[in-house]
Amino acid sequence: MAVWAARDRFGRRWVRLEMKKRKAEVMGKTTDGSYLGKLELYENLVATNPRVKRLGAAVPYTSLNGHMFSYLGRTGELALRLPIGAREEFLKKYGATLCRQYGIVQKEYVAVPDAVLKKTRELKRFFDLSYAYVASLKPKPAKAKGR
Repeated sequence: MAVWAARDRFGRRWVRLEMKKRKAEVMGKTTDGSYLGKLELYENLVATNPRVKRLGAAVPYTSLNGHMFSYLGRTGELALRLPIGAREEFLKKYGATLCRQYGIVQKEYVAVPDAVLKKTRELKRFFDLSYAYVASLKPKPAKAKGR
C-alpha cells in the first residue's frame, strides 16, 4: 500500500492511501468492476432515446427541463422516476421497491433490480415513460448565475 504524506499550501498535512481505490471505496463504488458494468448498462439504456443526454460525473443522471428522471447511484443502483400508474405496474411486475437514498424514501422513484437493468429492451419502455412524465411537468425556472 502506497502511503505518503504531503502538505498543502496552507501547511495542513495530508496522508494519501492509494487515492483512486480509496476514493472509490469512500464513494461506495466497488473496485471489482460491478459499478462500471452497471454504468455501461445505464449508458446503453440512455442511448435508446436520442433526445436524452447523460449528465453528471460522480452520479450519472438524466434530466429534462430541470427535472431529473433517472440516475445511477454511487453503489450502482438505478432509479427511475415514474408516474403513479407506471410506478405501481413496475413495482408489481418486477418486485421492485421505492428508491431509498441517504435514509429517505423517494416516492416517485423506483429502484430497478439488477436483473431488470440487464434487460435494456424491456427497461426502455419504462425509461421512455419516465421521460414523457417529466416532459409533462412544468419546467423549473433557470437559476441566475452567481456573481
